[in-house]
Amino acid sequence: MINVIDRKEVEASLGLDYFCVPGEGIGGILKTRVDDFRVKEQARTPSLDPKGRFTVIRATLRDWETNRFIGRLASACKISRNRIFSSGLKDKRAVTTQLMVVDAKSKVIEEIDIPDTEIEILGRTHQKVSMGNHDGNRFTITVRGCADENGSPLESKEAMSRVLSIRESMNDLLGIDAFPNWIGPQRFGSTRPVTPEVGRGVVESDFQGAVSTYIGMKGIESREDVEEFRKLWRETKNATACLEIIPKHLGFERSMLERLEKSPDDYLGAFKSLPQSLQILMVHSLQSLAFNHTLRARLTGGMEITRPSIGDIVAPISENGRLDTGKSTIVGKWNLDRCVKNALKGRISVTGPLPGTDATIAGGEAGKFEEQGIKSANLEAVDWHVPEIPRLSTSGTRRSLAVPFYDFSVEEAPPAPADLSVRWEEGPREGDRWHPEGASLRFRFLLPPGSYATVMMREFMRSPLDHY
Repeated sequence: MINVIDRKEVEASLGLDYFCVPGEGIGGILKTRVDDFRVKEQARTPSLDPKGRFTVIRATLRDWETNRFIGRLASACKISRNRIFSSGLKDKRAVTTQLMVVDAKSKVIEEIDIPDTEIEILGRTHQKVSMGNHDGNRFTITVRGCADENGSPLESKEAMSRVLSIRESMNDLLGIDAFPNWIGPQRFGSTRPVTPEVGRGVVESDFQGAVSTYIGMKGIESREDVEEFRKLWRETKNATACLEIIPKHLGFERSMLERLEKSPDDYLGAFKSLPQSLQILMVHSLQSLAFNHTLRARLTGGMEITRPSIGDIVAPISENGRLDTGKSTIVGKWNLDRCVKNALKGRISVTGPLPGTDATIAGGEAGKFEEQGIKSANLEAVDWHVPEIPRLSTSGTRRSLAVPFYDFSVEEAPPAPADLSVRWEEGPREGDRWHPEGASLRFRFLLPPGSYATVMMREFMRSPLDHY
């Protein structure tokens, strides 16, 4: 089990210790208020039919993580959470709006009252939605406390100038308004990057290790009651004792421990008590390590990420911004010029690996960087087959190395109001990069599905991972 004790170690382990272009950044911190981070999913409503089996809803959630909301909604509808379908998982500390399809009667949903949510019923349908089944996300994000590297506050004019300078540099390097398509800290956990380590246990069929890591892995500056609970598990592996002190908000850990209390050696069953979407996320986050390390290796090696080279694997981009990996092709001498032209026009994308049982590695110089990335993530010996839970086995796929952004704007935001986070009220800690007297900037932009707004913000802010 890894004991994470240092921010720099976390960033390096996740492949997130590098930036696309040189720049001073604006520092600052996100999500000091829930309303400072707004996400509106851009999705087409499924075909409606009054005789449809499912109910289509538009859910606006304030300070709800999608998985937990789905669990609450399922309980209120008295159905399995597997009968609620969404196309994306959104952050907790945010205001998010997204479509969901629920296998329940509209009248049942109409009577549900969940705090800090608005549920709009759009009609009935025969269609489900699946992960990634949306056209993108529109973001409105406020950065507060902009600060220099030494922690001194930045004025709005200087902060705006730095943002525009970094944007221009990225445009010069990548040829378009785009940024490296890192897989962001939400996939791993910025203060406790637990999901890839749990995924590592899963693909190695070490479910005892996977469960113990999920329950007990140490994080950075955890709440005292949380760290006391995790420490007790690390030292005793006593499910009953841990249940006596577990903080109320750790619902997934509680489910695991309750299973272990009944069947002390059933670590596979304890892992399977997690929602299926979260189980899959563990494996996906392990794949993501390979991608991030590949992207980092390619950038530090001076190889372009938007312009194809011989040996690269490219894939077409659909009108809604999705990558069609089923039509991937290897770049050779015979198609290099055509691939370069299509890439510069935004029709195809250079890709990196999300490894699996049938994954293809690029050739040429690109392939060397992919092999280097997989090795850096300690994944060269993984076969990605999970016999105990076959649905978690993965054949692997590809992901765009860079992603475009649209409708970009940045402006000065009003000063911080009173209803801010505890962290803001406590002030900057050692190693932080924000200042309560620093400027506040508001960013607006649209991203294709599957990309991270926090990763784009990271290029402008240059703050530690736990500031996002």
